[in-house]
Amino acid sequence: MLDFIKRWFWYDWMMFVIRTILFVSLLFTLEHFSKQLTIPFWLGALWGITAFSIPWICLQKHYAYYLISEMVISGGLCLYAVSLFPEAYVAFLGPTFMIASNSAQKSYRWSAPMTIFVIPALFAELSEPSDLMTMIIQFGPIYAVGFAFQLLVVNHRQSEMIRDQYAVLEQYSSQVERMTLAEERNRLSKNLHDTMGHSFTSIMMGLETLRSEVNTPEGERKLESLLQLTRGSLDEVRQCVHQVGAAQDSRTLVESLQALTAEFQALTKVTVRLRTLGEEVQVSQQVKMTLHRCLQESLTNAVRHGQAGEIAVSLHFEEKQLRLEVRDNGLGTEELQAGFGLTAMRERASDLQGQVHIHSKPGEGTVVTCTLPRQAEQQEEAIRLLLVDGQPSIQESLQMILAREKDFEVVGLAEDGEQALEQCERLRPHVVLMDLHMPRMDGVEAAKRVKQKHPGVRVLIMTTFQETEKVVEALRSGADGYLLKSSEPQELSETIRLVHRGVMMIAQDVTNQLIQNYGGGALREQPAEPDKPLPPPSGLTPREMDILQCLSKGLRYKTIAAKLYLSEGTVRNYASTIYTKLGVRNREEAVQKVFGNQV
Repeated sequence: MLDFIKRWFWYDWMMFVIRTILFVSLLFTLEHFSKQLTIPFWLGALWGITAFSIPWICLQKHYAYYLISEMVISGGLCLYAVSLFPEAYVAFLGPTFMIASNSAQKSYRWSAPMTIFVIPALFAELSEPSDLMTMIIQFGPIYAVGFAFQLLVVNHRQSEMIRDQYAVLEQYSSQVERMTLAEERNRLSKNLHDTMGHSFTSIMMGLETLRSEVNTPEGERKLESLLQLTRGSLDEVRQCVHQVGAAQDSRTLVESLQALTAEFQALTKVTVRLRTLGEEVQVSQQVKMTLHRCLQESLTNAVRHGQAGEIAVSLHFEEKQLRLEVRDNGLGTEELQAGFGLTAMRERASDLQGQVHIHSKPGEGTVVTCTLPRQAEQQEEAIRLLLVDGQPSIQESLQMILAREKDFEVVGLAEDGEQALEQCERLRPHVVLMDLHMPRMDGVEAAKRVKQKHPGVRVLIMTTFQETEKVVEALRSGADGYLLKSSEPQELSETIRLVHRGVMMIAQDVTNQLIQNYGGGALREQPAEPDKPLPPPSGLTPREMDILQCLSKGLRYKTIAAKLYLSEGTVRNYASTIYTKLGVRNREEAVQKVFGNQV
């Protein structure tokens, strides 16, 4: 009952005030003429209370119940009053106005004759028959005014409904436009990446294979010109892909759904409550978009078709699935017709091996449940990083860059080698990014001690300058890689991942300087560690070796893509390049050629 009162408009309060005034005036009248009543005053007052409350309660259920109860209870009370005081028929003018104001649909066909002719005729029988025409002339205009008020109320309600529906559709259309644009831009950028990128890579690899067959200086010059042109075109395609591709939503699933419900509630004035159960997990962009569209469609249908005033949304992070439940207090329906929106919801869920169920009954609202299975293959553990640098500004910059990568977790910061040793003991990082020049204990000594106490921790040296002597010293101390701070963020991230997997990585610029200064013999004094990988055969890059290692284990392209944080199309391109470099036709031949002596 209280929820219904919260939705009252000005005309509902107006009717309530009129009814209250009539009830109070009736009590005063009964009290004033209590000596002339043929029944006890308390019984008359109880009759008045019944005439005030019962029809009003019936109105909350159905207008027909109200009309009947008003005529019977209030009309009966007025008939009793007329039998004592003929002038008391005017007390029924108020109920006449309210009966007309609440006559919905075609009920006026019988409510009008009853209030204008039948009930006045009963009043006339108890007083003077000659007053019947006077009563009809009085009750008729009052009923007409009440009916006109009813038309005004209906028009106002329809206007409010249209306004609410327009707000819902406006919010829905804006969401659809944004998400459709994002999907289309992502699809276009992915197609460009997987087709044009693969084509240019194949062209460059083909041109590289011709290098040995071109013997003349002119041929070398033309070949180099073609390679430069192809590389330049590939760079332009990559820039185009980055520009076309929509920026990924950095918000979590819960944050995305919270933003949607807040926007919907602000535009439609409908109360939406969102709660989450279970521990939140990271989900793919496709899962996030599917649940986002399911919630969006459910909210829109709840208000547009169900006329709901409150909607409860719950997101369950369960062991084997994600479950989104949207429950409203709308009208509900017995026969639910699957429209375009519902069909699209089910298709999206089906693409992810999920399901959408809808339960609805008249008067009980609607419940929409969308379940999506959790990814069978869990994401790898985040790479725990310790940043060691004597300059806080450098630490802050590195932390901001690395925080963008979902598989990185910066667990600690240190300003010198001694702090680094303490942090390694306490935090157990996977990779330590360490500067060379630091107070108290420099990077070379710190790397040596870290590797002695924690052999499993990878140490990646980062410095500003190409100091070949320090490079050699650091690598001999056990460092797993050497990188310049001027490296691109993408190169930095990729190097950290490779070092974490056990690959020794040295920046190309630093490698060239080592070769020039030491002729490649700088590290000969360092004994080869058994877990360090051999130089890649046939010119394969470290990333291509990672791909080939996965292929040798029989993993599918989709699994490799998830494991190495690549797209499936990129993995296919890598595989084609590997086969071209090795001169083989398939996976089995490539594995046999590279790992044949090891199996």
